[in-house]
Amino acid sequence: MRTFASSVAAAFVLLGTSSPLLAEPVSSLADGRTGRVEFRSATPSGPSELVRRTYPAAGSVVVGTLALPPAASGRVPAMVITHGSGGILPGREDAWAARLNALGIATFVVDSFAPRGLQSTSRDQSRLSTMANLADALAALRLLATHPRIDPARIGVMGFSRGGQVALYSALEPLRQGMVDGDLRFAAHVALYPSCSIPYRAERLSSAPILMLLGDADDYTPAAACRDYAAWFAAKGVPIQVIAYDGAYHDFDIPDPPRFLPALQSARGCKAEVDVDSGSVRRLDTGEVLRDQTAISAYFRTCMQRGATMGRDAAALARAEQDVATFLRNAFQLQMR
Repeated sequence: MRTFASSVAAAFVLLGTSSPLLAEPVSSLADGRTGRVEFRSATPSGPSELVRRTYPAAGSVVVGTLALPPAASGRVPAMVITHGSGGILPGREDAWAARLNALGIATFVVDSFAPRGLQSTSRDQSRLSTMANLADALAALRLLATHPRIDPARIGVMGFSRGGQVALYSALEPLRQGMVDGDLRFAAHVALYPSCSIPYRAERLSSAPILMLLGDADDYTPAAACRDYAAWFAAKGVPIQVIAYDGAYHDFDIPDPPRFLPALQSARGCKAEVDVDSGSVRRLDTGEVLRDQTAISAYFRTCMQRGATMGRDAAALARAEQDVATFLRNAFQLQMR
């Protein structure tokens, strides 16, 4: 099933998902390896658990695929690529990795689902918290910073739908500090069609630039909510650019043509915001502040909706390729290739 933006319901549901142990995970890439890499992350059940580092100490083993740009010399920038609710899709994550490699950027495509025994959360976002995907991206940031060919000051994050939320939430300092010590942080954030219906907010934010790419016809993760979220980032002083493509639906960069999928679960009907610092949720329709876990989960179960159209828009994809290239050339100070 196709990817889409996660609901915060998932972020507040305690999961019983276990992490099957793969090969011995690595904690450093100092040997310069590329290809398949298994590394240790965490599976927080929600934002408070991530912020307070109260997630299970045993951790989770996840997988990424690292590719360096061809014919590059010296240290290069890198992008962590994080998938959506449908997992890694044929013709999307790998295609974007190839495009970025051609720009001179290393890529690390992270699979947050398969190592946890999942294929998709598209029909039930409570199967895995978005905070687990975020923890994986931050763990990947730590790992890439140890690679001798990667510039630790030029590592960014790119995500699709649920992964787009990861690209945005990783700019919130309390969430970053849930996995990363010191001043290591993403230098650029690229979010494609993220879910913005339940925005996460915090007092402290990264100053790294953000690019948000949206489909104006997206009925799964509506563009209007993302424009509102972008305005909040901008008001906090974060450099953010929002580009919406006319007529494009969700998943405009996948190979499949648009079609309506009735079973997909969307948070578009939810009216709430999450205060990461306090762990509370404020309902925007009533003004009520929810602090009890049971009440929070109950609300998110009631506001979810189903059904959306998603599929390829060749014109939107062509523009997105150019827009991402321009953004990253500026963010990473790359020479034209």
